[in-house]
Amino acid sequence: MFVDKAKVFVKGGNGGDGLISFRREKYVENGGPYGGDGGNGGDLIFEVDEGLRTLMDFKYQKHFKADRGERGKVKGMHGASAEDMIVKVPPGTTVTDDDTGELIADLTRHGQRVVIAKGGRGGRGNMRFATPTNPAPYIAENGEEGEERWVVLEMKVMADVGLVGFPSVGKSTLLSVVSGARPKIGAYHFTTLTPNLGVVDVGDGRSFVMADLPGLIEGAHEGIGLGHEFLRHVERTKVIIHVVDMSAADGRDPFDDWIKINNELKLYNEKLAERPQIIAVNKMDMPEAEDNLQMFLEQLKEHEPDHEHIIVPISSLTKTGIQELLYKAAGLLEQVEAKLALEQAETIIPEEQAERKVFKYERKKAEPSFEIKRYNEDWVLISEQVTNYMKRFNMTSQDALMRFARMLRRMGVDEELRRRGAKDGDIVHIDDYSFEFFEGTDFDY
Repeated sequence: MFVDKAKVFVKGGNGGDGLISFRREKYVENGGPYGGDGGNGGDLIFEVDEGLRTLMDFKYQKHFKADRGERGKVKGMHGASAEDMIVKVPPGTTVTDDDTGELIADLTRHGQRVVIAKGGRGGRGNMRFATPTNPAPYIAENGEEGEERWVVLEMKVMADVGLVGFPSVGKSTLLSVVSGARPKIGAYHFTTLTPNLGVVDVGDGRSFVMADLPGLIEGAHEGIGLGHEFLRHVERTKVIIHVVDMSAADGRDPFDDWIKINNELKLYNEKLAERPQIIAVNKMDMPEAEDNLQMFLEQLKEHEPDHEHIIVPISSLTKTGIQELLYKAAGLLEQVEAKLALEQAETIIPEEQAERKVFKYERKKAEPSFEIKRYNEDWVLISEQVTNYMKRFNMTSQDALMRFARMLRRMGVDEELRRRGAKDGDIVHIDDYSFEFFEGTDFDY
C-alpha cells in the first residue's frame, strides 16, 4: 500500500526543573544556595532518508515526543540536556502545520534536517536567584514545556519526468517498456492507483527517473476522482509527457482529452501550465490512429497557432517512436536543468561581496499585556505572560510569590485594578489560583 499523506503529533522535550539546594558542609557556616539548572529538552527533528519511499511508518505511529532534560543537581551542577529525537522521512515530503495551514518545511535532499518542535529550556536553580537582599532564596524554575503541534506530512513523488493523461491511455505500458518498472496493467480505468517510478536509460549515457502517475479525470482540481492524490505529484516533475490515446477508444476525442487534462493542471496550479511538455500520441498501431492524428494536429494549430508543440507519435505495443521520445525527453530535461542551475547561480552572492555577519539567536521577550474582567463580585486576570510564569514556578513558595507580586506590580496590574474600582478584600482569580486584593498593600499572598 502506498501511503503519501499522514497526520502526526510532534512534541519537543520539556526542560528539566531547576533545583533548590543549599550548601551543607563541615566548617562552612551559612552555606548559600547550591542548586543547579535543569537541562534543555530535546528538539524533534525531521531528517530526509533517501532509502524511504513512502510514509507507511507514520500510519502505525502517530505520536513522536522528544525526551525531557535532566533535573538540576546539587553543588551547582547542571542537569544533562536531552538528545534530539530524529525522525526519518522520505525525500519529497512537505510538512504543514495542521492548525494554521503554514508550510513548515519542504524536504527534498538526502540528509536535510529541520526542527519541527523545539525543546523547552531548562529551569534555573536557586543559585540564579540569590540577591544581596535575599542571599538564600527558596525558589527555582520548572523546565519550560517543549513545543507541540499536529502536522500533516505529504509526500510528492520525486521524478524528472512525469506521465500524465486520462485513465487507460497507456502510461503504465509506456513506463514498463522504457524502464525496469513493472506496474500493474489492466484493461480497465484506474488500473494504476499509486505512482510508479522507473529509471530510464536513454542509451547514450543519459538517464532520468520517470513517474507513471495515476489517471486523471475532469474536475480533479476539486478533488474529484483521484484528484489531489494525483495532482500533488505532478508538481515535482521537471518535464511532463502528456500521453494521448490516438485510437479514440470508447468514443473519446483525443484533442478534447488533451484540452481537459491541461485545464485541470492549470486550475490546480498555474505554474504547471508553464511546465515543459511533450505530447506522446500513443496507440499509433491502431487502424484509425493516423487519421485521428491529422485531425488532432489541425485542431492544435487552430487552437494555439503561435505555439510550437513537441509531438512524438508512438506505439507502446510495437515500440515505434519510443527511442525518439526518450531523446526528446532527455534533451528537454537538460534544458530545464541548465535553466534552473543558471537561476540558482544568479541568486548566489560572491563571497568577496558578501558581508560577513554573525547572527545570535535570542528569544524575544513578550511585551507585558493583560486583560481584567469583572465576574459577579470578583475580578479575573487574563494574561499569557502571567500564566507562563505560574507554570514555571512553585506557587506555594513564599519567595516565588513575592517575585510574582513584583512582576504584577511592574506590569501595572495593581494600578489597573485600583483604577477599575477594586477594593480591600476583593477576590482576584488568575488561572486556578485566587488572591485577595488590598488597597494599601496590593495582593495578599
